[in-house]
Amino acid sequence: MTSVKDQLKEDTQVESLPHAESITDRNSRCDSPKRGTTLSTSTSSFEALDPHDPNLSRLANTMFQKTGEYLQEELTATHADYRLLERLNKETIAKYTELKTISSSVAQSLDSLNEKYKKLQPILDNINEIDDSVNKLEQAAYKLASYSKRLEAKFKDIEKDAKNK
Repeated sequence: MTSVKDQLKEDTQVESLPHAESITDRNSRCDSPKRGTTLSTSTSSFEALDPHDPNLSRLANTMFQKTGEYLQEELTATHADYRLLERLNKETIAKYTELKTISSSVAQSLDSLNEKYKKLQPILDNINEIDDSVNKLEQAAYKLASYSKRLEAKFKDIEKDAKNK
């Protein structure tokens, strides 16, 4: 197996010799990803058994480890968010259930009060009529008192005139 450095060395030696490269060498270079015209270190030209830079390998492992830790923390945070939402939803359901019970109780009380009011309505109407009659009677009493005071004053005037004559 040849490394990328060896491949580079072979390519530069072959290219330095004019017309030393045959058509079969060009075809074989195109057949293998290791023998392309580019010297890319991308994963497409990486062979698992090729010797490689240990520093690059260590950095790649660190990168994958940190990426894994990051993704794990993201998933943990998302899971915590969903648990919080679930708890909030349960609390909301409990609160709405409580409010529903209270509103049902208020509605029943309101219906009961409306029925009692309907039963009392004729009595209340009668009370209103009596109140109107009492007000009219009170006005008539004030008028009668006023009339009797005037009549008394006239009677006293007539009596005075009769004594004086």
